[in-house]
Amino acid sequence: MPDVIVTSLANLQNEVRYGENHILITDELVAAGGEDAGPDPYTLLLAALGSCISMTTTLYAKRKAWPLERMTVRLRNERTHAKDCVECTRTTEGYVHRIQRAVSFEGELTDEQRARLQEIAHKCPVHKTLTSEIVITELT
Repeated sequence: MPDVIVTSLANLQNEVRYGENHILITDELVAAGGEDAGPDPYTLLLAALGSCISMTTTLYAKRKAWPLERMTVRLRNERTHAKDCVECTRTTEGYVHRIQRAVSFEGELTDEQRARLQEIAHKCPVHKTLTSEIVITELT
């Protein structure tokens, strides 16, 4: 996987370079001190997860030759105090991020196919990454 290079610009804006010649601008909302010139970091995180869910599920449906015409992934991120998180077992202090998602499918799919696609949606690589231990180290 190629490097992603982030360079600060003005105020809270950043230039993100990736791949051969791809560039995007990130920023924060005006309410957070930015200029809303591009997606904020959490929007990018949700976009990565939603894109992975869509790609993984679409590839599965194609392999099975199922009539999936289109899918939509809607995501939301909320930050909750760990002490208020009923289902949390590992984190007891600080904050917990709760990502909620809704996946819908269009096409002449059976109820069984829709149920299986919902299962596959939980198996995308980004979902697995976000739900496993993550170690961040210095790049050499």
